[in-house]
Amino acid sequence: MNKFLERLNSGEILVADGATGSNLQKMGLKPGKPPEDLIIDDSDTLLKLASSFALAGSDIILTCTFGGTRMRMKDSKYQDRTPEVNIRAAEIARKAASLNGGLVAGSMGPVGAILKPYGPLEADDVRATFAEQAKALADGGVDLLLIETMFSFEETTAAFEGAKSATDLPIVISFSYDRGTRTMMGVKPKDVMKRYSEMGATLVGANCGNTLANMELVVQEYAATVPNFPMWVKPNAGVPHMDIETEQGVYDMGPADMADFAKRYVALGAKVVGGCCGNTPEHIAAIVKAVK
Repeated sequence: MNKFLERLNSGEILVADGATGSNLQKMGLKPGKPPEDLIIDDSDTLLKLASSFALAGSDIILTCTFGGTRMRMKDSKYQDRTPEVNIRAAEIARKAASLNGGLVAGSMGPVGAILKPYGPLEADDVRATFAEQAKALADGGVDLLLIETMFSFEETTAAFEGAKSATDLPIVISFSYDRGTRTMMGVKPKDVMKRYSEMGATLVGANCGNTLANMELVVQEYAATVPNFPMWVKPNAGVPHMDIETEQGVYDMGPADMADFAKRYVALGAKVVGGCCGNTPEHIAAIVKAVK
């Protein structure tokens, strides 16, 4: 049986890792440079970050492939090596996860443009680019696929269908609600839960977003729509403000805040909790202590 499903079905609460982008910026990633370039250029930095989360107690390490579709990698010098980039990212994450017997989730984020009828992209092209990424991540040895930070049904459904066509790995669908309990396209949690639980997602969830309290409202709506369906919850450490000197976002929610809200999400039915933007290994260690 798939290792992720095995641990999920045992009733264990799993803790995912923290932020990739905000931590890499602290480690020297220049604004505008795709994090995926580091997979080839500086894998040691990625391994160091992922390992710090594993040592903090993360059960699930995400690959650094949020922008790893060929479509999104138009900004990367490695676009023509898209499958290799994803395979190598999975190998880096696997090495870090092995420090504590953890799992690896293949991260798949939005392609960076909108589908018809609202934008220029064809659904078939989007399906194909996610299928390519899903296959490469599976070839690299991930335990599950995470389609994350989504905001529209059109792209998410194309991504899910593409991933399904390429692999039989468990798939988690995670939306980002940055308008309270709505996405930027006006999508509601209850409709997300209904659609993707019926389509065969293993977990439905939310990540990024804005406040921890708003995330709790999203989780409540999910839980009320399909009771007892397993959820994935990975919020930001609050809403950032800009530090003028460092030109980086500063997140106000500390480890104790994340731990407190993680317990609330678990009480509502979350089976996987973690942290998105602004979450450091210290935040994750606090979450582990609170929910384990």
